[in-house]
Amino acid sequence: MDERFDVGEELGRAAEAVRRRFETQKRVLSFAEYLALVGEHPQRHTRDAARYLRDAVDFFGSYEIARPWGTMRRWKIFDLPFAEQDVAPARRNDRLAGQEELQNDVWRALGAFRREGRANRLLLLHGPNGSSKSTFAACLMAGLEAYSQTDEGALYRFSWVFPRGEAGKGIGFNTGAEGPGPGDTYAHLPEERIDSKLTSELREHPLLLLPRDERRVLLEKLRAQDVGAAPDQLWNGDLGHKNRQIFEALLTAYRGEIGRVFAHVQVERFYVSRKYRQGAVTIGPQMAVDARERQITSDRSLGSLPASLSALTLFETFGELVDGAGGVIEYSDLLKRPLDAWKYLLLAIESGEVALPFSNLPLNSVLIASSNELHLRAFQEHHDYHSFRGRLLRLRVPYLRDHTQEQGIYDAQIVPQIRGHVAPHATYAAALWAVLTRLVRADPAHYEDPQLGRLAADLSPLEKADLYAKGTVPRRFDGDDEKVLSEGIPAIYGETSNQNVYEGLMGASPREVRAILLEAADDGEGLGTVALLDRLEAFCRRDDYEFLRRDPDQGYYDAPELVVMVRERWLDLVDDELRGATGLIDETQYLDLFDRYVNHVSHAMKHEQLYNAVTGAYQDPDEKLMDRVETMLGASSPAAFRRDLLSAVATWAIDHPGESVDYVRLFPRYIDLLEGGYFEQQKKNIATIARDVLRLIDESEDTLEDREAAERTLALLRERHGYRETSARAALGALLDARYADV
Repeated sequence: MDERFDVGEELGRAAEAVRRRFETQKRVLSFAEYLALVGEHPQRHTRDAARYLRDAVDFFGSYEIARPWGTMRRWKIFDLPFAEQDVAPARRNDRLAGQEELQNDVWRALGAFRREGRANRLLLLHGPNGSSKSTFAACLMAGLEAYSQTDEGALYRFSWVFPRGEAGKGIGFNTGAEGPGPGDTYAHLPEERIDSKLTSELREHPLLLLPRDERRVLLEKLRAQDVGAAPDQLWNGDLGHKNRQIFEALLTAYRGEIGRVFAHVQVERFYVSRKYRQGAVTIGPQMAVDARERQITSDRSLGSLPASLSALTLFETFGELVDGAGGVIEYSDLLKRPLDAWKYLLLAIESGEVALPFSNLPLNSVLIASSNELHLRAFQEHHDYHSFRGRLLRLRVPYLRDHTQEQGIYDAQIVPQIRGHVAPHATYAAALWAVLTRLVRADPAHYEDPQLGRLAADLSPLEKADLYAKGTVPRRFDGDDEKVLSEGIPAIYGETSNQNVYEGLMGASPREVRAILLEAADDGEGLGTVALLDRLEAFCRRDDYEFLRRDPDQGYYDAPELVVMVRERWLDLVDDELRGATGLIDETQYLDLFDRYVNHVSHAMKHEQLYNAVTGAYQDPDEKLMDRVETMLGASSPAAFRRDLLSAVATWAIDHPGESVDYVRLFPRYIDLLEGGYFEQQKKNIATIARDVLRLIDESEDTLEDREAAERTLALLRERHGYRETSARAALGALLDARYADV
């Protein structure tokens, strides 16, 4: 049966769905209906901007995330869980990476604003260029947009509605019979019956229409319902100048009958929108005042206003401060502005108002500003800084020092932009190099524990990066040193947190690294790790970045040498992947060998026989096995070596009851030596298979020594690690040249 699509029917269905949604969302209300809504949800409808933002953050929830330096609370709003939905103003890729300390600092600041009754400080995010200050503010604004679409986040403003009467004459402007009666409302009049409508451009809270004394009585009753103290905006606030004039004129016209005044009030729901500059605004470092006024009573469209209003000189405010009213205003690079261009904020933050030529503008917004450290230091030298200091809450935003978090930025923002294959470890290498350029060599003088200070200062940049990313203590440390370092990670991470020159202040910006990644990519081949490393080496020859001109200190601050470190780390990864793919070297082989060695030593020291599961008989410990392993481990005194080994195993058993012995953690150097011994035995075979894989990829006419092994190895490199022929060719070629050239 041929069923044709009926466009008209679909349009009707869509129209009905929109109408139902409009009614469900309570988009248009009378003042009385709005008061009823306040009574139903008093907590929801008695908030100022600071409380609203705090509730938005809480609405999306939080979760704990384990970092090597401690467990942090991360707020989901910065993960943009609402992204790519109809209500979402952002992409999921724009999420904030890391910065949990900043998230919690702002959350606590919003809690302080709630207790203070209003946002009485400007949140100044300061840090190096490209450290996610703007991303942080953008995530907050995106969250506000999504929250305002929910029932819990409903926001309302009001307008004045003046209906059309017979013969074009207005009604409700005098004390005659044509005026509104008790309980009447013009809020739901159809558009054709409205003569004029004056909106509140500041999106003032509808409760401000209640006179202050009556409003306080209402708020006290709501407080008895565990709503808590009302924000200062509602307790002490008042209407803006224009709306106060209209209110007083109508109240005079109706001889104090306030119910008839409220008949002209139409309460409308509105939604935060950064795109349309409604409750979420970013102000650049322009040299201009952020709010202005203009006269509106000369507008011909308002000629039908009643005499009591047309005699007034009404002004409406406009500008960025007006657009951001009720939400968040971000001052991007605030300190790039001349101080005189934003000095008005000092009084505005203190008083909650901005003085304009004809009126005072109520300020109901959370103010967030950003600055780099250079401009902040210059501002601190200014004689007016002390006047501002009490009105600023300085929040540090350093570069990330965890390369796993840094890699997440490039995986989310760069990989989707690259046409073609992205080689394994390309973004890892970029992230690792970026973090290495930011790390600072530890100063033992900063530590209360001298041993921890000495060990921290002894860490190489690569070892420190691994410590921050995974909590991995270098295998060269064991015993007490390993324990001290492991427990001291929080102290190492926070060493410079209270200093002006801090770790994460200098180094490669994510902006530069993103550019390097895109420059290293080829439209046809995609992004290769070799090409990226070469591009990093070229970048390090520049001298227009301060971090490239720093004096090296035991491997730190030496950007070109850090590229060498990253290249070696990448070759380590490729080497491990190749060994595993060939099947010639398996970690379980040397771990099993070490386990058997410990078992034989234990029985030998006790002068006991051990059970052979193969023969089903008891036998003496294998001296040849023990001698072979001790030779591989370089034990000069076997007897002493065995005693120390069993003592370490016994201590582990006491400290970790019921757990199997973790030989990799307990004896890292021994495991490395065994692995090296196995590798030396198989090095030639590994090199042969690697060269066969390259011949296989290039379809070389040369005879493969073991085609089956080459095909199996290439297949495993693809399946396990994501290689394609181009990236496998580049990686294996670089590995053979660097480490197998003499085999």
